Amino acid sequence: MRVLGIETSCDETGLAVYDTEAGLLAEALHSQVDLHAAYGGVVPELASRDHIRRLLPLLEQVLREADIRRDQLDGVAYTAGPGLVGALMVGAAFGRSLAWALGIPALGVHHMEGHLLAPMLEPDPPAYPFVALLVSGGHTQLVDVTGIGQYRLLGESLDDAAGEAFDKTAKLLGLPYPGGPQLAKLAESGDPARFTFPRPMTDRPGLDFSFSGLKTRVLVEVQRLGDELDATTRADIARAFEEAVVETLVIKCERALTESTRERLVIAGGVSANRRLRAELETRLARIGATVFYARPALCTDNGAMIAYAGACRLAAGQHADLTVEARARWPLDSLSALESSA
Repeated sequence: MRVLGIETSCDETGLAVYDTEAGLLAEALHSQVDLHAAYGGVVPELASRDHIRRLLPLLEQVLREADIRRDQLDGVAYTAGPGLVGALMVGAAFGRSLAWALGIPALGVHHMEGHLLAPMLEPDPPAYPFVALLVSGGHTQLVDVTGIGQYRLLGESLDDAAGEAFDKTAKLLGLPYPGGPQLAKLAESGDPARFTFPRPMTDRPGLDFSFSGLKTRVLVEVQRLGDELDATTRADIARAFEEAVVETLVIKCERALTESTRERLVIAGGVSANRRLRAELETRLARIGATVFYARPALCTDNGAMIAYAGACRLAAGQHADLTVEARARWPLDSLSALESSA
């Protein structure tokens, strides 16, 4: 079964073709970073308009690279949420219309399920069951996963997600958009011993997160330093902040694995590309006999391949939607239907 995946939840237009027998045939991505950089963040109306401009050219590109025609597609999967409603509507309307014209089924895919399943596109995918850390710009969640759609929420952020905290802290340090990757890059040259920031909510039971206080702690330090906030000091603060976030995530992951008696951890979402997080998880989880899995960096950020794969799994199992164009700003992950055959 050949499925076209369409991702337009925010500021990246991603399309891909996935074959349930041959694997990923082609993928293409257009990032809107340059478009939004002048505004210091995503402008929803501009994002929606740019998706409209990019979808058809990207469709022709992936079909050409996959060496197939439109009428050789067997299904269409598009991101239906969560995300920016205007941006979601563009991809949903495009995908639904294309499927109707071709007479093939279409399905709205949960954005975070796409992220969660992205490591399945790697040569050595994890087996079920596992614990997943979903960590992106808008989400930080720990989920117990026993199969596709079989999700039990273990903990989540009570305020800012880790990715949001990265972006907001980067802005405090005067770094350009997108802030998270810029902060991680700056942290590489920082002195880890100069500043120490708290590891929020690690001194109490539970698996929930809170990063707003950590961000405020950086704000207080920046204000205290004033004119002394030179390039070296910014790097040192970035390093201390990154280490605080990483250690917090690692502690909670260790706790989640222990409490759920799982031996495998999947990390997914944009922040899962962070090299310090990957390295620390590999080291710490090895001590408790657990293994960490993640997707290649290109599949950690928003992309069409993860939507094509997630959609293909559900379409191949017989799921499909009616002609309704579906777009949801909010959509609880644990409300998805289960695929019994995935366990």
